[in-house]
Amino acid sequence: MKSLDQQHVLSIKDLNRYIRMKMESDTRLSDVWIRGEISNFTHHSSGHMYFTLKDEGSRIRAIMFSAHNQRLPFIPKEGSRVIARGNVSVYERDGQYQFYAVHMQPDGIGSLYLAYEQLKKKLEEEGFFATERKRPLPLFPRTVGVITSPTGAAVRDIMITIKRRFPQVRVILYPVLVQGKGAAPSIVKAIRSMNEMAEADVLIVGRGGGSLEELWAFNEEIVARAVYQSDIPIISAVGHETDFTIADFVADLRAATPTAAAELAVPSAAEVKSRLMQRERQLHQGLQQTLRRSKERLSSLQRSPVLVYPRRYMLQHAERLDMLKIRLQGSVRSHISRTRQKQLSLKQGLIRLNPQVQFELATRRHDGAHRQLTAAMQSLMREKLQHLQSEMRHLDALSPLKVMSRGYSLVYDEKDNKLIKSLSDVQLGDLVNVKVSDGRLQCQVWGMKEDDNHGE
Repeated sequence: MKSLDQQHVLSIKDLNRYIRMKMESDTRLSDVWIRGEISNFTHHSSGHMYFTLKDEGSRIRAIMFSAHNQRLPFIPKEGSRVIARGNVSVYERDGQYQFYAVHMQPDGIGSLYLAYEQLKKKLEEEGFFATERKRPLPLFPRTVGVITSPTGAAVRDIMITIKRRFPQVRVILYPVLVQGKGAAPSIVKAIRSMNEMAEADVLIVGRGGGSLEELWAFNEEIVARAVYQSDIPIISAVGHETDFTIADFVADLRAATPTAAAELAVPSAAEVKSRLMQRERQLHQGLQQTLRRSKERLSSLQRSPVLVYPRRYMLQHAERLDMLKIRLQGSVRSHISRTRQKQLSLKQGLIRLNPQVQFELATRRHDGAHRQLTAAMQSLMREKLQHLQSEMRHLDALSPLKVMSRGYSLVYDEKDNKLIKSLSDVQLGDLVNVKVSDGRLQCQVWGMKEDDNHGE
């Protein structure tokens, strides 16, 4: 017996993971379509759908995560036959392979659902489903138009509900085909005719429940455009609560059932009567309370001393009026006095600011200033003259001419007119000018003799 190689022993988890990787790498199993019937269906609170797909020979566990099932155009149910697309893999914990669905449609009508989705996307892009274009329904319609089959259960439910809730309203039934080849044109003609008649305040367009093929007339583009172009608000009531058609999205309001459409179209007369009676009671109670409060206030006023002893209060007010009159007179006199004082002050100010007065004042100031300036100038002149005479006497005492009048003279060089102060300033033969007290002498140097005491 060969020894066991521990390296080739796998754990269950490793084995399941290996099988999962093998299955996920298989191109055939990574994108596969399967057909089967739904059983053991569970829509978990997390949003995920857990179910089993089975056929006559076998079954497989399946799961569809919420990210994918939110886009489903229908609600899967127990026993529904479907075609699903997805991949096959292994759930490692349990070691079971299962189908992971990413898309699902009812078996046998895949082409209809494809056409439904394409038209829905097209009309949504054109704004047919926009909330802002939807109109409110009239609260109390006088006439309700009903467009449906005259023989189905839907018309009976609508008529009975309307008459029960609001018997005063008028109902116009426009019979149409609701399934088959001619149903869509019949519905379109009815909507347009009701708009041309312009008698109905609201329209109910619908039929009872059925399969997708039976409801298909309400998924036709011509019906959707007729609903969109209607001037009269439209309530769509097609099929059951779980059935959605293109007309439901375009209509101003969708009703889950034809009976619900009738309830939405008209108010309940009993409820309206009840509300009116309640309002009447509230109004009556309000009037009673107002009347009671008014009586109490009147009684209180009648007991008021003002009404019981009016003369007393009149005298008090008369006395107060006299005091106010005295105060007013005093205030007026005070105001008049202040006003007069202010006027006098302003008048005096205007007089002071009078150009003639200002000119006279300026003239007087000018004359005074002129006299002061003249006196000051004369005083300054006398002072300056005395100073000048003193300086002249002093200058005269220091003048060389004064010295020369006593027998002295000044000798100048004839050429440069420079004062000769020494023998060195001249030479024999030079011409000199001798300045004496009464003129000049032009002389020539014939001889020079230096003093004996020179330099002592």
